[in-house]
Amino acid sequence: MSHISVTVFCGSSPGAAPDYLAAARDLGAGLAARGMTLVFGGGNVGLMGATAGAALGAGGAVTGIIPDFLRAREVEFPGLTELIVTDTMHTRKRRMFARADAFVVLPGGIGTLDELMEILTWKQLGRHAKPILLIDIRGWASRVAALIDGVIEDGFARPPVRELFETVPDVPAALARLETYSESVNGASSLGNL
Repeated sequence: MSHISVTVFCGSSPGAAPDYLAAARDLGAGLAARGMTLVFGGGNVGLMGATAGAALGAGGAVTGIIPDFLRAREVEFPGLTELIVTDTMHTRKRRMFARADAFVVLPGGIGTLDELMEILTWKQLGRHAKPILLIDIRGWASRVAALIDGVIEDGFARPPVRELFETVPDVPAALARLETYSESVNGASSLGNL
């Protein structure tokens, strides 16, 4: 069993294919089965709600972090292990970052991309060395990686930027990487890359 916390960024919508919800549920249940705490955006909608519901249903610890103005819009998730209400989106992201030992990104929209780009930027600037895993459900992560590759090709970023994150093919691969990372953290006192 692990004691790491994993912040999951993902859509507040379910997506256009059932594979997205299935992956979210598998991730939530898988984190719980491994004793990993899920940290998420606090809403009971879309992939966000599916991930949290599966983690809670499997007996896991779940921390939701939601800005006050979104509590009604994203239908605040009831019965969480912990709910943190923030004043702004920026505070929400800082809290989600602070609670994370690692990040996992499932498909999502503009908000998910915003969260991903911010933690990638912080990592590029040396503000953290936490792992960032993108799960490639239906090619979503490959398209994000291609965008970043294009930024590098066009000379707006250096090639090492591509090493700031890892794309994994599916939820089992992500869980396996998190287990490897958890073992390294539990065997050492400092955080590092996968």
